[in-house]
Amino acid sequence: MLIVTAKVPRRKLAFGAAAAALACCCALALNLSDPAARPASAAAPAAKGIRSNEDRVEYLESYGWEVTEEPLATQELLIPEEMDDSYDEYLALQSGQGFDLTKYAGKRVKRYTYEILNYPSGETGVQANLLLYKNTVVGGEVLSPRLDGFLHGLAMP
Repeated sequence: MLIVTAKVPRRKLAFGAAAAALACCCALALNLSDPAARPASAAAPAAKGIRSNEDRVEYLESYGWEVTEEPLATQELLIPEEMDDSYDEYLALQSGQGFDLTKYAGKRVKRYTYEILNYPSGETGVQANLLLYKNTVVGGEVLSPRLDGFLHGLAMP
């Protein structure tokens, strides 16, 4: 077993975590490059006025998801000021849902991760992420964190 430790300032750690999370989401989004593979999007619920945990759960329920009552994780992320080509597919996923993350470049957002209890395939461990800036949902996705996992928008497939 090899253990490595390093002292990293919180700002660099937060930026690195945000960049890694977005890069992972982009990598998982590869299957979304085929327009026929994208689910038809229904009318999106109101993204503003999401102030409490109950509001976030109701927001996800409006897409048809049953989720855990409390988030599995809550993280503060920094949206990069300049996004290179590695973000293209993730940004396309978000814009396909009506979200424009480029408007929040350089801003800090909170990511709330919930476990989905009713994924149609019966798979367990599927997660829903919501990105919030102040009281507004600015992005989100559903993903399987498994190695052979998937990533798609918030709409039920």
